Amino acid sequence: MQLSIAKIDTEKDIAILAHLASEIWHEYFVAIISNEQIDYMVEKFQSIRALTDQITNQGYEYYFMNIEYSPIGYLGIKEEDGKLFLSKFYLQKEYRGQGYGSRAMELLVDICRNRNLGAIWLTVNRHNASTIAMYEKKGFKTIRTQVADIGNGFVMDDYVMEKEI
Repeated sequence: MQLSIAKIDTEKDIAILAHLASEIWHEYFVAIISNEQIDYMVEKFQSIRALTDQITNQGYEYYFMNIEYSPIGYLGIKEEDGKLFLSKFYLQKEYRGQGYGSRAMELLVDICRNRNLGAIWLTVNRHNASTIAMYEKKGFKTIRTQVADIGNGFVMDDYVMEKEI
């Protein structure tokens, strides 16, 4: 099936995105972080309010990954210092491992080339071995570790990875 990418820019799209994010995060991250931290992070970073603020005030762009116009995942990006920050990259469970992520990564590389950006960088939980392996396979290298206090007694314990374009 053909993957298409659609920019998220309406209130309706943002509401659909917030629901999709909550669904994916609660399914995926339960093996890595507590339900309490998932709930907190979804509300802080992926709620309608948070997403609207990111898109409207912080320079983030969000895109649905669609199959036949139905969202199966999403991307969140932001240009920073001549590089593309890949803030969010998530697929629903039933679509993982089928090449959709690779196609979306190709799109991100094209965005970098079109915008004359030199690299894509991201953060990934240090205990998320399968995702780290996927990024390494796509040419990302770990450049440092980072522990960020996100409030409410929670931290994000991440690797910072980067792929030169």
